[in-house]
Amino acid sequence: MRHIISLLMENEAGALSRVAGLFSARNFNIESLTVAPTHDPTLSRMTIVTRGNDRVIEQITKQLNKLIDVVKLVDLTDSSFLERELMLVKIQAIGEARDEIMRLADIFRSEILDVSPTTLVVEVTGASKKLDAFLAALKKDSVLEVVRSGATGVARGDKALSI
Repeated sequence: MRHIISLLMENEAGALSRVAGLFSARNFNIESLTVAPTHDPTLSRMTIVTRGNDRVIEQITKQLNKLIDVVKLVDLTDSSFLERELMLVKIQAIGEARDEIMRLADIFRSEILDVSPTTLVVEVTGASKKLDAFLAALKKDSVLEVVRSGATGVARGDKALSI
């Protein structure tokens, strides 16, 4: 099962490396990883997307909590949460295909960021499933490049990951 783990960690050199090393040493896979400073410059928020059964996820969270840099951790998948990801897609768009891609971008509430005589660059933002659906709707041979930010998330309501 897919899990989104969000954690607050000390904003120090080597902290990201220690988290990645933990996953690597235990042969756990990271599907996506995002890290950025918070409103408190001494803390960063890391969002890790991984897959595993309950036993594996429990092991991951226990090991992450043991790291000195980790201040607080929550598995967002355990409650109601919001998830967003950003994707940029460069698509070959010539002739009628151009109009079709523009309609598709509109349907997905996307934004066209760049236009050239033969390509379009589309920005799609939303849950990972939405981004996957957009890619699936395109002709495979028309996709020239895909860049994804990785998922980030926050709990709904008054729950907050803070110290």
